[in-house]
Amino acid sequence: MEPLEYTEVELPFIEQLQNYGYAYIKGLDLDPERKGRGSFVLEGRLTITIRKLNPWISEANIKKVVKQLVSFQAEDLLDANRTLYNWLFGQGISVLQDLGGGKKNQTVRLIDFEKIANNDFLVVNQISYTNANGTIRPDIVIYVNGLPLIIVECKSPKLKWDQQLPEGVRQFDRYQETHEKLFWYNQILIVTSRDRTRIGTIMAHPQHYGLWKDPYPLTLEEVGSSRAQDILVAGTLRKEAVLDLMRNFIVFDGKVKKLARYQQYRAVNKALERIKTEDKPSLRGGVVWHTQGSGKSLTMVYLSMKLRRVESLQNPMLVIVTDRQDLDDQITKTFQNCGFPNPTQAISVADLKLLLSKGPGTTVMTLIQKFQGAEDEEGNVIFPIISEAENIIVMTDESHRSQYKGLAMNMRKALPNATFIGFTGTPIDKKTRSTTKKFGSYIDKYTIEQAVEDGATVQIFYESRLPKVHVKGDSLDEIFNRVFFEYDEDTREKIKQKHVNEELILTAPERMREIALDIVRHFESHILVNGYKAQVVAVSRAAAVRYKELIDEFAAGQFETAVIISAGPNDKEKLRKHHITKEEEKALIERFKRPFTEDKLAMLIICDKLLTGFDAPIEQVMYLDKPLREHNLLQAIARTNRRYDENKTYGLIVDYFGVSRFLDQALEIFSSNDVKGALQSIDEELPRLEQRHRSAMRFFDGLQRSQREESVLRLADEGVRAEFEISFKRFAQSMDKVMPSPKAEPFVSDLKHLGVIRQLAKSRFIVDDGMDISDCGEKVRNIIYTSLKAEGIEVREPVSILYASFKEEVEKNELPETKAAQIEHAIKREISVRMDEDEVFYTSLKQKVEDLIARFKERQMDIYELLNKFYDAREELVTKVQGKTSSGLSSYEEPYYNKFLEVYEGARPVDELKDYAVEVHKFIEERVTKIPDWTSKNDFKRRLNADLKILLLKKKMSMSDASMLVGYFSALAEVQYSNK
Repeated sequence: MEPLEYTEVELPFIEQLQNYGYAYIKGLDLDPERKGRGSFVLEGRLTITIRKLNPWISEANIKKVVKQLVSFQAEDLLDANRTLYNWLFGQGISVLQDLGGGKKNQTVRLIDFEKIANNDFLVVNQISYTNANGTIRPDIVIYVNGLPLIIVECKSPKLKWDQQLPEGVRQFDRYQETHEKLFWYNQILIVTSRDRTRIGTIMAHPQHYGLWKDPYPLTLEEVGSSRAQDILVAGTLRKEAVLDLMRNFIVFDGKVKKLARYQQYRAVNKALERIKTEDKPSLRGGVVWHTQGSGKSLTMVYLSMKLRRVESLQNPMLVIVTDRQDLDDQITKTFQNCGFPNPTQAISVADLKLLLSKGPGTTVMTLIQKFQGAEDEEGNVIFPIISEAENIIVMTDESHRSQYKGLAMNMRKALPNATFIGFTGTPIDKKTRSTTKKFGSYIDKYTIEQAVEDGATVQIFYESRLPKVHVKGDSLDEIFNRVFFEYDEDTREKIKQKHVNEELILTAPERMREIALDIVRHFESHILVNGYKAQVVAVSRAAAVRYKELIDEFAAGQFETAVIISAGPNDKEKLRKHHITKEEEKALIERFKRPFTEDKLAMLIICDKLLTGFDAPIEQVMYLDKPLREHNLLQAIARTNRRYDENKTYGLIVDYFGVSRFLDQALEIFSSNDVKGALQSIDEELPRLEQRHRSAMRFFDGLQRSQREESVLRLADEGVRAEFEISFKRFAQSMDKVMPSPKAEPFVSDLKHLGVIRQLAKSRFIVDDGMDISDCGEKVRNIIYTSLKAEGIEVREPVSILYASFKEEVEKNELPETKAAQIEHAIKREISVRMDEDEVFYTSLKQKVEDLIARFKERQMDIYELLNKFYDAREELVTKVQGKTSSGLSSYEEPYYNKFLEVYEGARPVDELKDYAVEVHKFIEERVTKIPDWTSKNDFKRRLNADLKILLLKKKMSMSDASMLVGYFSALAEVQYSNK
């Protein structure tokens, strides 16, 4: 019977690719095309393709190109992968050849991007790759023109999803460790269980693998399925789609290889389609709204890369426009890091005019403020027409802001026939719709809620702090009265009318001191403990400086802070102390982005700077003490929504002002669907916490807390334990979100109790199933470990069944049922580890244990008899591991005898089977011990198997028996002699 991952996942995957025109060959059947099992490239197919795509090339140069692709030098995996990528999709490979007129460098095409049918697409399953480190067998490998560009790992649909993806990625990691060269060629990695599918690149962590939820340009109806795997294959692996994806939607951003998300791929191709099909430049533009943190800057890079390759656009000029220096710097850096050629920042108005006049092939990065014109005698602003070319594409970031004013008019005057595409991370004002009026209709939308659902960003939680002092609704009067309590009512009213405004109230010394202390307490207990960092937003530059002084005082050196504010020419000494250069500001930001273990700068205190265009995934919390509204509010809070690692599951806004009412206003200004999910109160996590608490506690219904042994016994079954593990982790994650709010207090006791039960189950049932809580947050870990310590429970590895002290350890349990469960799991674990050493013996022992359990459940024996039988089985196991045999054969010979006995018991004399075992073992040993690294030498292994089959056939065994036994003994020999 075929496993589920083959019938339900692998086979449908292959069949869908066949429907898209891929050829299919089984791994074994591909061996004749390979030089050996250690060969990753199908050199014959590669040679044929090179010859077809480059009819001018000589045979000598074909061989030279193939050799270059098969064997070249690289510093490491990433360097090799980048080199291969550039050869395939970038500048290509050059060879010296005379095409008439002397030898010149000629570029060799390795892939035909125009005529897709000229390429060779092949899907292979269960192909073996063997080297000195052993053999791997990926589920599916996709070859394009003989090169293994895509690898797919299939997982059983029955495996829980939170195990599927990490295990699939770990499988890729193991392959990379032992067979790195296979990944020199890799462009795409896919983990799938058919209903759940993710796509990523080499060296990516599980959290960086993305969903592919839209088969664009196909519809779900055209795909004929709503299953995740079918959508992903349709969206990414159709021949034209996969070449487009690999060529135009992969970048090396520093030391990270990034593949576009589905919304980026969709938006870029929609924009291209509009640009290519509309006649008038004014109709070619539009708006791309992709919520903050979902990769707008990279979308611009992908679009720019593809625009340059559109032949009809004749190498267009690209102009990237922002309205803030930090945004300009960030986008320029993104383009540079991704290897985009020559992005040039305009440094002045004159420099911008010069750059815009350079024509095709230029990439200009500019602030919109540089579109300033001179005034004529009548005071009218004049900005000259710089270029009337139609192949100019202008991309504006955060297009809802200043681009509507006079500067935007100047930009359009300067480039009257350009195409304008507006990018925004916040939704469009539904009343005025000013962005779409200026730029055109939506090209693509990717909402806040969609981004959170996909895992592109994390959810943002909202928490209101210090209700006695924060400015909320009508409480301005209350705060004023509190600060000026020493004055009578009439005097207070006069002061208020003359002097009071929000800034005065917000900077009241008593209030700021109380908030600063609260920030430090909250940050140290809730954020820093998990290794994340923070921003503090103050109402003014002076307030930012004061908050730094107060926070530094209360932090007492536990972490560092920095103020980043704009400099004013008339600033007093207190503010001038914090004037910094542009380079110093960049250095502070880079320090802030580093892990806390590397850099103690953990908090940036700001007023206006870094509220937009600032991308620091390590930031989890923003302490907000400033009135922000509409776009500014949505952009500011999005600083916390970037994914960082698997532990950062949410961002947090701690509100000391009361901005939640402004969010309500935003709901009216924008479409409610567009801003749905922008902020969620921590209170909204409470129902989920309650549900998850109940889900974890249900495993122990009917038991008192004092019945610890009975509780542990409830987790004896492996399936039940796996379900409990998932429920516990979800409960712990919700606790991590809510703590240290007092609202988490009712659940802390149960969290401690469950943590103790969980650790005892781990120790007693000797499982190695990753039962850790590394993804639940340091606060939760501290609570549980403190509880374990208080209980005197050590967090340690359980005692092995082979140790003399094992029985003593088991007898510490009070209940005989717990003792039996501990022995059962210890035996089963040891069997699973040693199964390959003697499959017949260990399978028989495992069955014996299962039979004993079945007899006990059917009440054919009591618990004490079961215990004694388990101890007998344990003794049998220990004796086997010690090398003692009951057959009189050596421990190396006995596994061969056990297999012969399984096949021929009763049909042939026992002594004859023992002789066979001794002879076969000696036959193998004499050969393999003379050949170093014999397991990696395929020719030798083929000869050995052929000779062994002849030996068995001479014993008058059938061909089918001989073939089966050769496979079994060959695998056994690798276990016994792979290290000799």
